[in-house]
Amino acid sequence: MRAGGGIGGLALTRLLGADGLLAGADASGQVRTHHRPRAKNCIYIYLEGGPSQMDLYDPKPKLNELDGQPLPESMLANMRFAFLAKESARIMGTPRKFRPHGQCGMELSDLLPHIGSIADDICLVRSMHTDQFNHVPGQLLMNTGSAISGRPSMGSWLSYGLGSVNRNLPEFVVLICVGRGVPGGSASWSSGFLPSKYSGVMFRNEGTPVLNLDNPSGVTTAMQRRTIAGLGELNALRDAEVRDPEIESRIAAYELAFRMQSASPELMDLSGESQATLDLYGVNRSEPKVEGGNQLGGTGLFGTFARNCLMARRLVERGVRVVQVIHASWDHHSRINTDLPHNCLMADQPIAALIKDLKQRGLLDDTLVICGSEFGRTALGENRPGSRSITGRDHHPNAFSLWLAGGGVKGGQVIGETDDLAWNVARDPVHVHDLHATLLHLFGYDHTRLTYRFQGRDYRLTDVHGQIVPRIFG
Repeated sequence: MRAGGGIGGLALTRLLGADGLLAGADASGQVRTHHRPRAKNCIYIYLEGGPSQMDLYDPKPKLNELDGQPLPESMLANMRFAFLAKESARIMGTPRKFRPHGQCGMELSDLLPHIGSIADDICLVRSMHTDQFNHVPGQLLMNTGSAISGRPSMGSWLSYGLGSVNRNLPEFVVLICVGRGVPGGSASWSSGFLPSKYSGVMFRNEGTPVLNLDNPSGVTTAMQRRTIAGLGELNALRDAEVRDPEIESRIAAYELAFRMQSASPELMDLSGESQATLDLYGVNRSEPKVEGGNQLGGTGLFGTFARNCLMARRLVERGVRVVQVIHASWDHHSRINTDLPHNCLMADQPIAALIKDLKQRGLLDDTLVICGSEFGRTALGENRPGSRSITGRDHHPNAFSLWLAGGGVKGGQVIGETDDLAWNVARDPVHVHDLHATLLHLFGYDHTRLTYRFQGRDYRLTDVHGQIVPRIFG
């Protein structure tokens, strides 16, 4: 007997229908959306720290022409920085070379040759901007739509609306390849005030994907099943009394953990992947040494990041709705000409391989892939007080780049422009809220109607902001 099954179903229906929400599963079990979706799954590659747009995605020849010169005072007015002293800061050029890629002629840095090979599949947005210039609030805004901790993450909103098509795996999985760490922490994949069953489940890179998933010695599968059934019955009785959504979430969590015990070994076993696929992702690449050690991105992570990108494909292939692949960190206040190339060498091949692999398997059409971060970097070299050399860039929220592919996105195009120094957006600005509104649209949701009532207010991912960017999906 599946303990709590009926109660859980009723609770889920109650949660999704509390506000007349046209999302989730209807009485027949069919997923409902506001309009026909273009995407069914999402892989969110999050490069924590703020990759430098003028060194990767947004060519600015003027940087080298003006290298060593100050910015006009008018451009510095009302600007806030994390570390640099703006009065004495100077423009810093870049050694990076850009060239056109694909039939679309998209200009990308020499650090991204593999991503250049998929240029015709990606939509590059060069006109992103945000309100936050420090990591934690910036990460929260990019991942949850609010700089205040406690709001549901984008992945949680999607799993809340879409539900799962694999009963044996979570709806939302997080894969982290840690260098420095993620300052925003689990708030970036938390369900916030949504029921906790919609939180991202963090998978480990080695061993069983989740701690304590295996039974202790002496506990058989039958014993485990009876324990889960008993707990389910007790929780169902309590849920019938108090109608607390977290009880339904706990019932679901116990049962999911039990089912994962049989599903996770097959998921984590890459022995069935062809050598060609492993080589495509670079799973067994050797990692070059970097002079002085990679200060932020970490060393020894080439294989881990490649496996996580491959695992993202395996997860969506098995019905997981949302996979977030996180690498930290791209926060290059110093050593940008040493550490940025190392990070790119680690990430460029596996990320491009993911797009190619999804495409050849027929999964890219309904899998949305996003590659981005919380903000960009300054055209000014960081002259942090007390630092002897200027070898990096500070945080920059006014203008940065990210890209999308698959899931209804129109590839082979660049949206937006920045000024000559990638300092401000010059054309077609796209705020973080606009990005979120567009992503929800691709999944079939009107961002103004996908809401959840909490403490007397209807909340949404885009808060009271956001405009769809139609050019992203053509």
